[in-house]
Amino acid sequence: MRRVKRLALTLGLGLLAQTAAACDPAQVDLRGDWGQARFRVEIADDAAERAQGLMYRDSMPKGAGMLFIYERPQVAVAFWMKNTLIPLDIIYLDETGTVRHIAHEARPKDETPLPGGSGIQYVLEINGGLARSLGIAEGTELRHPGIGPGAAWPCDG
Repeated sequence: MRRVKRLALTLGLGLLAQTAAACDPAQVDLRGDWGQARFRVEIADDAAERAQGLMYRDSMPKGAGMLFIYERPQVAVAFWMKNTLIPLDIIYLDETGTVRHIAHEARPKDETPLPGGSGIQYVLEINGGLARSLGIAEGTELRHPGIGPGAAWPCDG
C-alpha cells in the first residue's frame, strides 16, 4: 500500500510540474478546433510598454510574440503599425482569453487604426500570416497566468 501511495504522489507531482510548465509567464498556449500552438512572449502590461510594443524591430522569431495585458476589459481597443517594421497578426481577446477578432497581416508603418472591438482585455501580436497558417480564429482560447478568474482555459486545468 505504501508503494502505491508513493507512486500516486510521484505521478501527482509530475502532473503539477507539467501544469506549472504549461503556464510559464513567458509563454502563451492557444487551442482550438485546429489544434494547439505555443509562443514565447514578452509581456506589455503597463502604459509605457503597451505604447512601445514591437516598434523598431527588424525581425521576430517565428515562435515569438508579445502579449498586451490590460487591467480590465477596454471599451474600445485599436492598434496601429506606426514605427513597426515587421508585418503582424494582431489577435484581440476578451477577459476569458477567447479570441474575438484578428487583424491579419497588419502592414508595417501603417497608421490606420486596427480596431479589435469592445470588451478586449488581452492582445497577442505574432508574425504576420501565422494566425491563418495555424488556423487561429475567433473562438480560439489562450492560456496564460495573466488571465484572471473566469479564464476559458485556466492554467490549473
